[in-house]
Amino acid sequence: MSFIQKLREEKPLVHNITNIVVANFTANGLLALGASPFMADAREEMEDVAAIAGAVVLNIGTLNDAAIESMLLAGRSAIHHKVPLVLDPVGAGATPYRSDVTYQLVHALQLTALRGNVAEVANVAGERWASKGVDAGAGDGDVIALARKAALKLGCVVIVTGKEDVITDGTTVYVVSGGHPLLTQVTGTGCLLSAVVGAFLAVSGGAWMEAAAEALAFYSVAAELAAEKTARLGPGSFQIEFLNQLAALTPEMYSARAQIRLVASE
Repeated sequence: MSFIQKLREEKPLVHNITNIVVANFTANGLLALGASPFMADAREEMEDVAAIAGAVVLNIGTLNDAAIESMLLAGRSAIHHKVPLVLDPVGAGATPYRSDVTYQLVHALQLTALRGNVAEVANVAGERWASKGVDAGAGDGDVIALARKAALKLGCVVIVTGKEDVITDGTTVYVVSGGHPLLTQVTGTGCLLSAVVGAFLAVSGGAWMEAAAEALAFYSVAAELAAEKTARLGPGSFQIEFLNQLAALTPEMYSARAQIRLVASE
């Protein structure tokens, strides 16, 4: 059974502490996929919600002290209850504050997975890479080497998204191709992807790498199909159709179009 089949059968609860820009899109995307979103961030219930979740996803897009406290409470509860924990370090490296918060989270919590663009992941790993905002990611360098270094340093699966997506635990490396440039014209597609990774990890039975690779490939195929169905209509139509395709894409259609390749395994 594929992970997407299991996800749609089990409908895992995905607890998101996320930013105000993307909360609605993230919740709708998870619902379309077949998961059950929980979008609370009140510190008083963080430990309880994380304890019953299938996955916890932390997103630092719009930070404040209360959100950071809630993330730490939820994260520690997730670790205690063996719930997969995903961090999306939105804009890490763009300001000292974001870098400091990211540093605090990755050192206080044992992550299951980190998902970001190459500039964000480089910042988390303590490597130099040009960054000028939450969408930064262009630059020269070996993305696979960077991802592997970050994975070994953090002790988790690292996912670097871009024209090609890299998934690694520091030893094994998968590269996922596909997707569509229209994803970059809709706010929150990266944040939703981190939540989708959480949903797949929730039903993975500990097969973190394989589930993450399927999550990235499934997302890419859904984007391709949405772009095909809304050709020349623009990003608004694409956004709606992308949600449709997250719901409509079957395991058989996914398998026929998925582009996952194993590039390293030691």
